[in-house]
Amino acid sequence: MNKSFNRPVGKPKPLPQKKINAENNPVQSEQVNDDLIYGRHSVLAALENEHQLNRLWVIPRLRHDPRFHGLLVQAKENGAVIDEVDDLRLSQITQGANHQGIAAQISPYAYLELMDLIERSKSQSDSPVLVILDGITDPQNLGSIIRTTEAMGAQGLVIPQRRAVGITSTVMKVSAGALEHLPVARVVNLSRALEDLKKAGFWLYGTSAGKNQYLQQIDFKGSVGLVIGSEGEGLNLLTERSCDQLVSIPQSGKTPSLNASIATAITLYEVYRQRHIDKLHISENR
Repeated sequence: MNKSFNRPVGKPKPLPQKKINAENNPVQSEQVNDDLIYGRHSVLAALENEHQLNRLWVIPRLRHDPRFHGLLVQAKENGAVIDEVDDLRLSQITQGANHQGIAAQISPYAYLELMDLIERSKSQSDSPVLVILDGITDPQNLGSIIRTTEAMGAQGLVIPQRRAVGITSTVMKVSAGALEHLPVARVVNLSRALEDLKKAGFWLYGTSAGKNQYLQQIDFKGSVGLVIGSEGEGLNLLTERSCDQLVSIPQSGKTPSLNASIATAITLYEVYRQRHIDKLHISENR
């Protein structure tokens, strides 16, 4: 997307938190880092989907909760270290975040190879939808995009390795468990990946402002790849040229631009609407 179409949402100013004195917190490795997730929903999703976890911290009450007990036993059998701690210790580990009684140290995310993602998507649907991101650098945006992509029934996500954020603990937290159900491929050369997708039968739609066809004028049939640009610069020129067609989101208000995650949500919903229009009408008439 270009500058006028897609800008990052400003982050709210964080509330002041009590700083942890290193002298009173000898286990430095337990402070918030890039491989820590917390909160019941995020950790429960990781446990249920047998995500590789190195260590878990949990309050006694939650450890014996029926929703968690069996999963924690299984995680321990798979090699995870389970530490029973109190709320204060968890607050120290997460630096005052809303941990909800549990936190976990995760192993690095396992990306799929692009060809494996293509094969998997086609095995799941006769008309698969993949979202391809061109340089998203904000983990909050990426997490939101992942959550929406999974919710709208798309089969996967493709992200570049360079000049873009990868799957971090922040992304996992924002995606609220969606990553456990949505495969992600990370590619070295995005342009080459787009060509591979076209050879595999995907028609690539690049989202961009300008005098392009509007979303509702496009018939999203067959295998579809939705290419979304970065928060500030939009689609790279080379990426734009690799797309089969450029599309725009119609706007009637005075706001000059849309955030990457919002633009992705609107575009995905239009694909969903077209493919489920009959079901939507049936629901409305009940």
